[in-house]
Amino acid sequence: MLFGTPIAFEVRSDGGTTTLRGAFPYNSETTLGNGKRERFAARAFRSRIESGENVFLLAGHDPEKPLASTEAGSLSLRDGEDALHIEARVAPSTSWARDALAALADGLTKGISPGFRVPSGGDMVTRSAGGLLRTVNSADLFEVSLVTRAAYDAAQIAARSWSLDEAPDAGLLRTLKKWRH
Repeated sequence: MLFGTPIAFEVRSDGGTTTLRGAFPYNSETTLGNGKRERFAARAFRSRIESGENVFLLAGHDPEKPLASTEAGSLSLRDGEDALHIEARVAPSTSWARDALAALADGLTKGISPGFRVPSGGDMVTRSAGGLLRTVNSADLFEVSLVTRAAYDAAQIAARSWSLDEAPDAGLLRTLKKWRH
């Protein structure tokens, strides 16, 4: 998810392998719909990156379509203050890798989207005049995907658990309960 701004990948080919570079920006908000916004705090993904856990680059969040991984040495991640920086070397050795690279070359794939889980206490939801804002301070990163649209879909929103740190009014509490079902 690119939080409302298209990110252009830097793409270079050399000897059949394509190198992709991109960034997932921190401290940028995205609108998820229905008065809900989300942002990631700086270095939100640091725990799995610093621990050296295996993270994959996938085509469209499909675990059956890996393009690169940190364990294989074909994906490197740097968790900076400004963004999660991604560099991957993708070889067109599988049909889905060739398809992913072709979609990227044709301008059909423009975004990157992290696949993550937020541990208990890893986020905070606050209310403002514009609705609710969820700030993800810590998340377990499992994969980063090349996607056609850099945004959260309704299923991902519904799967997230949102709760206010302050006591909400009764109407807001009813609305929040609807999101959880």
